Amino acid sequence: MAAPAVPDSPVILISDLHLQESRPDITRAFVDFVAAVSAACRRFFILGDLFELWIGDDAESALADEVAASLQALAARGVKIHLMHGNRDFLIGDDYAARCGGELISEPFELEVDGAHWLLLHGDALCIDDTGYMEFRRMVRNPAWQREFLSQPLAERQAWADRAREQSQVATAGKPAEIMDVNHGAVLDLIRDSGRHRILHGHTHRPAVHELPEAGPRPDEPALRVVLGDWDRQGWYAAIDGARFTLRNFPLESGASI
Repeated sequence: MAAPAVPDSPVILISDLHLQESRPDITRAFVDFVAAVSAACRRFFILGDLFELWIGDDAESALADEVAASLQALAARGVKIHLMHGNRDFLIGDDYAARCGGELISEPFELEVDGAHWLLLHGDALCIDDTGYMEFRRMVRNPAWQREFLSQPLAERQAWADRAREQSQVATAGKPAEIMDVNHGAVLDLIRDSGRHRILHGHTHRPAVHELPEAGPRPDEPALRVVLGDWDRQGWYAAIDGARFTLRNFPLESGASI
């Protein structure tokens, strides 16, 4: 399948690819997309959940190698690559980021493009109505917990991750969809506390552009919350050029394993 024509833009952003061995179609689409990123692109952001699962940089796989090689080739063309943790791959470390020719960034990350300021994050930190998930998030984002987890043998880490994923699927099936979306008050608090009026995130798999007139800097200029989509039947990306932006999708090949 031909890669999409990515527009000339200083910044390209994606999230929620959930790459895994069972979906080689998404991996192929990602590799093609990275190769198609225009020479005009200066910075390339992956805002979390690049992988469906990550149990440590020492867990070698052909998939991880292919992704790293693809991103390293982009970095060799002079594009700065930024990786952010998601709720699935929060254990990606500096070693793997370096293999990709990129760097890990913390959230919220402030991006300035030609005088326009954007606040970038994965998005799960805004889902405060899902109290069970937020409790789990606090645990696994704790550096002490991560050090202890990464000290365990790979087989034990994999078994824990498999159990956690099964429990998450069961819990998610029983939750109202609204609970798993961002909390509007949390969004307004972030805008107020940061002083920035353009937010871009993924995580919710609900791509959209939300105008927030009550939080804008002026009555005629609403604040914006741009949500990236996940890569499943479609690929999603945002292109930012100063205050101008586009949110676009393109079709993926249907995976036979779906």
